[in-house]
Amino acid sequence: MKKNNDIRMFFPRLLHLKIGTTKMRNSIVLCLGLLLLGYSTLCAQGGVTKVGTAAAKFLSIDVGPQATAMGSAYVSIANDVSAMYWNPAGVARMNNFEAAFSSTKWIADISFNYAGVVVPVGGFGTLGLNATFLTMDQIERTTTESPDGTGEFFDAGSYAFGLVYSRNLTDQFSIGVNVKYINERLYHSNADGFALDVGALFDTHFNGLKLGMCISNYGTKMQLDGQDFQVQHDVYPSVAGNNGNINSRLSTDPYDLPLLFRLGVSMDVLKGWANSNLTLSADALHPSDDAEYMNVGAEYVFENLIALRAGYKGLFAKDSEFCFHADGGIRYEIGGTTLKVDYSYISFGVLTSVHMFSVGLGL
Repeated sequence: MKKNNDIRMFFPRLLHLKIGTTKMRNSIVLCLGLLLLGYSTLCAQGGVTKVGTAAAKFLSIDVGPQATAMGSAYVSIANDVSAMYWNPAGVARMNNFEAAFSSTKWIADISFNYAGVVVPVGGFGTLGLNATFLTMDQIERTTTESPDGTGEFFDAGSYAFGLVYSRNLTDQFSIGVNVKYINERLYHSNADGFALDVGALFDTHFNGLKLGMCISNYGTKMQLDGQDFQVQHDVYPSVAGNNGNINSRLSTDPYDLPLLFRLGVSMDVLKGWANSNLTLSADALHPSDDAEYMNVGAEYVFENLIALRAGYKGLFAKDSEFCFHADGGIRYEIGGTTLKVDYSYISFGVLTSVHMFSVGLGL
């Protein structure tokens, strides 16, 4: 009974803290309410996952060793170039020019690369450019007549290019948007689309507590088209003497993008004690093409130089191969230039593991 009383006493105390205006306190209550709503959604998830119903699924591959090592619980942290993927609002908190590149040897020898640049523009806000590439080696074409290969090779790939604008509305609240063009290519066919990522980040200034949320991949449907869909067809095969080679075109169904809503919370529990920071984070996710799940992670930083991270992705997920994540990183300053190198290990259970590397530069 005492535990319940302590919980009921927490919210009144929070409301009476001297943390700013009434509007600011209302924002905290709103964010806490959204976190509770996200938790309730996870508890009420149904049995239909809708797996395999979205196009451009490469947009769901997580970016950056720092974030992935923390179990992808990063929407409320978003403090490096990869923030353009996780939560574009975090870009507004970056005060200097930064550039980064990450490379991943994905499952089945697929290459997944990400590059980004962030540039603060004074009182206007912060701008960013980002590019995502998923590529693979050439594949030999097979047919029913030549199941062992025809000697002809083709390739496939997926690409996304984004432009980010982010701004601090107050010293605690930031918003950001990532506008991106998406393309998927297979042999002679391709599909195009456009999407938005919209995020918000709120620093409560209360014991290092931060709240973040982001809606990713809200955009157009994607539909494959190209010369591979040009065929010749006999409109009336039962009629003798008609033209059986009418130029025709096949049409595929359009598919939605993998829409995703993230809601997260993080806190630095050490706050610089003994020259150390220990950040704990948790995200709740609601994807349009899968069941809801949660991610949790932690990051320990010593003297703003060496970082160790670990996390778990896919809590409460059904039939998930996501598992343990871990990472190490180093940050080194030379004059006014900062060099960051990170590595993360991601376990996918029976699908083996994935290794991700990144290098970043700050001026």
